[in-house]
Amino acid sequence: MKTSRTPRLTLPPQVINQDQAPLHQHRRLAILRRTLNDDSLSLRARVAAALVLLYAQPVTRIVRLTVDDVVDDGGTVTVRLGDPPAPLPEPVAGLMRAYLQSCQQLPYASSRSSQWLFPGRQPGQPMNPVSLQAHLREIGVPPQRGRTSAIRQLVLQAPAPVIAKALGYHDKTATRLVTEAGRTWSRYAPGDHTR
Repeated sequence: MKTSRTPRLTLPPQVINQDQAPLHQHRRLAILRRTLNDDSLSLRARVAAALVLLYAQPVTRIVRLTVDDVVDDGGTVTVRLGDPPAPLPEPVAGLMRAYLQSCQQLPYASSRSSQWLFPGRQPGQPMNPVSLQAHLREIGVPPQRGRTSAIRQLVLQAPAPVIAKALGYHDKTATRLVTEAGRTWSRYAPGDHTR
């Protein structure tokens, strides 16, 4: 009786698409400046890049934003990422206004009537986060590294609980990021610490 051996299965090396180390602050700001000022880039990409590089938003959360999450009172444009809504500085506010107006002029009616800020190709669905992530990489914005760099900078400028609440992060995530950035929650413990 002859036994047949199945060929040995070999898997290709694992390719990690995640960006590894955070960007240096000056590099993140240079990428942000370029995306905000480069009119050859799509408004969609420029707005998404600003949300990643300024507000440390993951692409998976960006694609879940709705048109109702953006509030324009005529003077200030805010976006509901957490509580309270985050104000958008110029020129990001102007880009957001232009982007919202351009969404009304999309060629397919399903996107015009969509409530998603980043509508997908399927009617009633948001843009696929993998597609947005790939698009950001194509224009030179590393989404993961940019987001990590932005959140680390933000938690160095303001107390982590405030940043976590304003940007819609979970407390455990903010704690980890503060620790990675070299600070602890103890610097923002409530109460009188003068004793």
